[in-house]
Amino acid sequence: MQKNVLILDFGSQYTQLIARRVRELNIYCEIHPFNKLPDDISLFKAVILSGSPFSVRHPEAPKPDLSQIKGKLPLLGVCFGAQYMAQHFGGEVAGSNTREFGRANLSFIKDQELLFDEVLEQSQVWMSHSDSIKSLPNNAVRIASTNDVLNAAYRIEGEPTYGIQFHPEVYHSTDGKQILENFLVKIAEVPQSWTPSAFVDMTVDELKTTVGNSKVILGLSGGVDSTVAATLLHQAIGKNLHCIFVNNGLLRKNEFEAVLHQYKDMGLNVKGVDATDRFMSALHGITDPEQKRKAIGNAFIEVFDDEASQVEDATFLAQGTIYPDVIESISVNGPSATIKSHHNVGGLPDFMKLKVVEPLRMLFKDEVRRVGAELGIDSKLLGRHPFPGPGLAIRILGEVNREKVSILQEVDAIFIDALREWELYDRVWQAGAILLPVDSVGVMGDERTYEKVVALRAVESTDGMTADWVDLPYKFLQKVSNTIINRVKGVNRVVYDISSKPPATIEWE
Repeated sequence: MQKNVLILDFGSQYTQLIARRVRELNIYCEIHPFNKLPDDISLFKAVILSGSPFSVRHPEAPKPDLSQIKGKLPLLGVCFGAQYMAQHFGGEVAGSNTREFGRANLSFIKDQELLFDEVLEQSQVWMSHSDSIKSLPNNAVRIASTNDVLNAAYRIEGEPTYGIQFHPEVYHSTDGKQILENFLVKIAEVPQSWTPSAFVDMTVDELKTTVGNSKVILGLSGGVDSTVAATLLHQAIGKNLHCIFVNNGLLRKNEFEAVLHQYKDMGLNVKGVDATDRFMSALHGITDPEQKRKAIGNAFIEVFDDEASQVEDATFLAQGTIYPDVIESISVNGPSATIKSHHNVGGLPDFMKLKVVEPLRMLFKDEVRRVGAELGIDSKLLGRHPFPGPGLAIRILGEVNREKVSILQEVDAIFIDALREWELYDRVWQAGAILLPVDSVGVMGDERTYEKVVALRAVESTDGMTADWVDLPYKFLQKVSNTIINRVKGVNRVVYDISSKPPATIEWE
């Protein structure tokens, strides 16, 4: 794996955006918690320090060890990172009378500064801080200011160390990508070699080395991630890949049969397993969302253990884990707290004698799709909306049972089919229906009804880390609502979710 850029995370909501912007420059990067540095930092060509919800003046603020980094590798501190270097290397950070949040403009840029090459004065940047650097660290030179922040950016003389008090990773910083490119390409001279083609070649070679002639079991879900993972493994090891597509009883309507057929057409070695009864039993009586996820994850492990025992000499279990899954499942003192657990992150219990292989572990969702296109996977499959690993279980609020699943499958099918029919599907990043634990009074014919409420959800996003609701046409929503209420027995009211992420999440559980 290329070791180009190390991003130290201090808990900023924008840390993953830094990584995404770096990847957009075709440069590989990794996020590590500030207090869990990689064993060999010398493998990296540049380091970026993220922002943080902490003030550097707070006694419990993160205190990274930069002894292996500062002055030895090109270093860029962003917001908290810039303030930390000022505070700990001879400067001063103080509470500011003028708190700066949101848009600002660079009122001064020092001439011939490589970090701001091709960036003009009055360029808009995004601020998010209440502290300000009052005096610069030792041997530092101010290289940019805004009207309210004198020391908006600085450089340390004699070493490739920079600090900026704004966030270049946020879209509102209009030249943010240029600034990151200036730092990484022009200053740090990091190669822009992170491409789908390079990833495929590198990963196939790594899989051949890691797996060798061993047999690998992969749980297919029908989604983009597991499909791309399977195709990579198939290129590397051929028939030694044994794919299992499990019907957990929580898939979309008719999905098990349709996707199983599609996989076999791709030449994959796939076995379909109907484990509906096992999953329904595991979910019986559970209402807590986190407990649902764990119950489903445990049931998956049991199914794979059963199937693995039928594949002689199986050594590895492959998973379609992607980078946001990994990051969201890490919780340390400082960086962002775990939002939810992912059933495919974190290894296997001791009783399973399989090693885990995760070919997509370091990719964001849009990168997975680009890799899939490089592999020649059908665009319709790659364009499928993400679907949660726990399936419809986390779109049924409260206890899950067969009747509720059946109702939601019908509602979901009407919604998704209508999006395709109205040519809206590709405008939407993810869509689905949620069955609420609410009974609503209604009237059908001359009779009073007391039936379920469903919420429709459609969001636009790049990778699911942030998302906004899609402004679907009123006529479309009217048509879908009428169809659901007329066709799905047990539902008499339809609502549309217009919440963004953050503060809401995409899924309701």
